[in-house]
Amino acid sequence: MAKTEKITNPNVFDVVRTPVVTEKSTIAAAFGKYVFQVAVDATKPEIKDAVQQIFGVVVTKVNTLNYDGKIKRFRGKIGQRPAFKKAVVTLKDGQTIDLTSTI
Repeated sequence: MAKTEKITNPNVFDVVRTPVVTEKSTIAAAFGKYVFQVAVDATKPEIKDAVQQIFGVVVTKVNTLNYDGKIKRFRGKIGQRPAFKKAVVTLKDGQTIDLTSTI
């Protein structure tokens, strides 16, 4: 069994909100890249630290994508979907994250 580190900052779960499980992200996981939905105001160093503390892995790179909320019409009324941010996290070679056990 791997030694688990104690999470020192409880706010890491405010940075990393949820894993994104799609066909494309599942294929990327085979290459050591994992996709997470993160806080809109989160920075790359914050995302890196949060993933390292939560999952106990070494992160080598973080790429982020910002999505604006789409304006949609529902029953004649105009609304807006919320904006969100995705982060693609690359791990050190040989390390993995089991997303199914943490859900």
